[in-house]
Amino acid sequence: MRLNSLAFRLFATTAAWAAIVLPIAGLLIYGLYRSDIVGQHDRRLLLLLTVLHSDSIDNGTDVPGAPNDIGEPLFNVSQSGWYWQIQPLEKRPGRRLVSESLADDVYPLPSSLNVAPGDDERRWANVVGPAGQQLRVVEIMHVFGQGAEAQRYSISVAGTMAEVDRSLSSFSTRLLQALTLAGLGLLLVTLFQVRFGLQPLRQIERRLADIRAGDAQRLDGAVPVEITPLQNELNALLKSNQDVVERARTQVGNLAHALKTPIAILMNEAREDKTQLAAKVVEQTSLMRDQVTHYLNRARMAANVGIVGTATDVLKVGDALARTLQRIYRDKPIEMTVDCPENLRFRGERQDLEEMLGNLMDNACKWCIGHVRLTARPLSDGKQPMLEIAVEDDGPGLTPEQLAAPVQRGRRLDETKPGSGLGHSIVADLVHASGGRFERMRSDLGGLKARIVLPMVAA
Repeated sequence: MRLNSLAFRLFATTAAWAAIVLPIAGLLIYGLYRSDIVGQHDRRLLLLLTVLHSDSIDNGTDVPGAPNDIGEPLFNVSQSGWYWQIQPLEKRPGRRLVSESLADDVYPLPSSLNVAPGDDERRWANVVGPAGQQLRVVEIMHVFGQGAEAQRYSISVAGTMAEVDRSLSSFSTRLLQALTLAGLGLLLVTLFQVRFGLQPLRQIERRLADIRAGDAQRLDGAVPVEITPLQNELNALLKSNQDVVERARTQVGNLAHALKTPIAILMNEAREDKTQLAAKVVEQTSLMRDQVTHYLNRARMAANVGIVGTATDVLKVGDALARTLQRIYRDKPIEMTVDCPENLRFRGERQDLEEMLGNLMDNACKWCIGHVRLTARPLSDGKQPMLEIAVEDDGPGLTPEQLAAPVQRGRRLDETKPGSGLGHSIVADLVHASGGRFERMRSDLGGLKARIVLPMVAA
């Protein structure tokens, strides 16, 4: 999953959303649970306080009485964290009652901390009790007696917060585990969703590769409705490209026919005249014919470069040319070797490959002593798949100066052999137009080695 890809963008946005939303949801859930747990704890304390208050005043005297049974066994366990106490608030002597769990210890009262009472006259506070326990205390005031004998008492109940803390800690651990599993599950589901959702794009990529390789002409197959307009536009573009190329080929053919016929007539007429002017006309019309052929080939080649979905089998072209040239040079015994793996395909038109190899192999047959070798192999250097084709002979070859000289149109390196000097120029133009390279060097056979590198259809 690359950084600059739709899959990464979809996955990253979902992961970012999960990283933001899940912690917020966790805090909200934890806050609601904490509020509920603390509320239950407070209601429990309030219930115990109500029982304690009722029992302490229901004894028929003007002083608080000890409760019979409040309903909480922890009040009888020393330092259990659950306590109650009844004590006078004025400095007058009075009766102080405490739970067995509190014994001689004390805990701060909300009234002593200047906590204001609520609407129900109860005071709440979180304090530190015996043995450093964190306590939640609820307190109510009650006046015992009447007149001058009346005295205010504090009636309070305290409960430890350890139970609340343990419950919150256990819940937060389970909540964290649940949210973590939910986040991982969401990421896995998103990853599957992204791959499943983008699968049609990968299918289109493979079908376009088939078109580029020449295995298909159209982008066919069922696609989701959202991609159908893209499929239609691509097919229309491919059809338009084929129409443009076909029109270009037609125009090139028409132009070739329109020019070659008058040139041929001029040459035939001039050959019948033996004057110096006629010889000059033959020379120039011959040059015109070669130039017209060259530029028409370049025009056709430029049209072919834009073709999508063309592929040519190198071995078939090489074998066919070898058989043809052996028949042409039947008076000259030539050992023709073609070394090329099967299924090696050139990304381009068959006639372009035939023209390139035909010029190189014809030149090799013309200059060889008795051996011409064609080798082809795939190259793995670079991002685009390429193939290398080399045509070698055992002839005299070229000098270092000639090998270093650039390929020029119409320039013949040796005048003793017939030719127009356009062969290597046409090859160079075709190779460069295809995005390849053309090189000349010394062959280990002793003669010239012409090496071309061309785009290849990946297997």
